[in-house]
Amino acid sequence: MGDLLASVRSAAQRTPISGIISTANHGRQVPGTIPLWAGEGDLPTPRFIAEAAAKALYDGETFYTHSRGIPELREAIAGYYEEQFGRPFDPDTFFVTGSGMQAIQLCVAMTVGAGEDILIPTPSWPNAAGASTVIGANPVIVPMAEDAGRWVLTVEMLEKAMTPQTRAIFVNSPANPTGWTATREEMEAILAFARANELWIIADEIYSRFIWTGASRAPSFLDIAEPDDRILWVGTFSKNWAMTGWRMGWIHAPLALKQTLENLIQYSTSGTAVFMQRAGIAAITEGDWFVRSMIERAREGRDIVAEALAGRNRVTFAPPDGAFYAFFKVDGLESSRQAAIDLIDKAQVGTAPGTAFGENGEGYVRVCFLRSSDSLREAMSRIVNYLETLG
Repeated sequence: MGDLLASVRSAAQRTPISGIISTANHGRQVPGTIPLWAGEGDLPTPRFIAEAAAKALYDGETFYTHSRGIPELREAIAGYYEEQFGRPFDPDTFFVTGSGMQAIQLCVAMTVGAGEDILIPTPSWPNAAGASTVIGANPVIVPMAEDAGRWVLTVEMLEKAMTPQTRAIFVNSPANPTGWTATREEMEAILAFARANELWIIADEIYSRFIWTGASRAPSFLDIAEPDDRILWVGTFSKNWAMTGWRMGWIHAPLALKQTLENLIQYSTSGTAVFMQRAGIAAITEGDWFVRSMIERAREGRDIVAEALAGRNRVTFAPPDGAFYAFFKVDGLESSRQAAIDLIDKAQVGTAPGTAFGENGEGYVRVCFLRSSDSLREAMSRIVNYLETLG
């Protein structure tokens, strides 16, 4: 077996074990565990979306299709962006993918090669780094800092991490797990840095509507970008419309990249199933009421978590500006991973260890608060009781 593994390409061998998945695998074996480890809520996909997929199946839409996505869905996504940004978008700049994760993989493959570097501000969702490692690229961690109850990313941090091999920056805002949400001024600084160094930006803005600053959406690179800027935007159906299990997303890219992206999709999946795309159309065109209800569900969850953690002597927690995660530090916690296991075994609550998001996540725990209020209150009560046993 050792010889067999040794013959596998080194980049594949270097792919890290997901700290989130390993914790979840443990928790699934413990009955009664409240699962807060994953980035999803507890509501199934709305029936009107599922029915659109079922109708397409029964209508026989089961053949090969457009690699870039059916025109109707790309038009619907363009219309959704027009509503969000108040200006028209060309449907030909949108490309349907088999999940937001695949969108990230394709964006990385377009911009970073084997032996080249991509900057990833951290703590960060681990999959972007993993996607880079798979193709032989080097994810370079840019440690973010906490300042006055807010995570901070500065150009100086990016400059310090940059090497002659750097080709791209992965920017997730609002961010998983910290909730960091870049201001327009911070985005302008990052974009200026990227322009000056001829770097690509992969903009993961999938939580843009889960924003707790009073705005209707988070700031976006789309607010400041020029048509020839080297920026690729990642989108997904997972979060807004409770479609995590559907594995469907999109990329928004400059029109000049149209053929390149079509080719990359063709040689990976050859396109997303039509019946799933019909569900995507229903979600976007009929489901804004559901998105608003998800936002309110998360807003209430954020309040529940903040109330439960307030005044805890050992806990450092600043309520996030965006997304739907609480990333809190526990003073004296020696192993985030062990704490996550203990929370499952002793409190029957599934969390994600801070180290799943980078080494500077040690001492932290992440919970997803996009859940029913009753379930979340019970989970937080169990977490608080566990923290009190630590002394």
